[in-house]
Amino acid sequence: MALTFTTLNRNADFHRTYRRGKVYTSPALVSYVAKNRAGICRIGITTSKKIGNAVERNRSRRVIRAAFRAVESELSGGWDIVFVARSKTKYLKSTQLETIMHKHLQQAGVISQ
Repeated sequence: MALTFTTLNRNADFHRTYRRGKVYTSPALVSYVAKNRAGICRIGITTSKKIGNAVERNRSRRVIRAAFRAVESELSGGWDIVFVARSKTKYLKSTQLETIMHKHLQQAGVISQ
């Protein structure tokens, strides 16, 4: 089942996810996951200037979005998910990041096993 999702836009939504969500880390990606009452999945992507210049930050966001598109069909329920890029993210392909993302979302219970 293809689940519809929207993006997190408000700063308050990001901060709520950071405070109340579970965190899953790897050297290439940090995932914050919190249940929401909206019934749809909402995602946000954060890349800081520590990642590199604008080109490298945009590539990191692009790779994260591509990896999420591959796992989005397996999502269940209403969740707020924030992905934070790390310095290794810009060197990975989306398929490599997809396996990391799948593991994080499975641990969080977003993806049923």
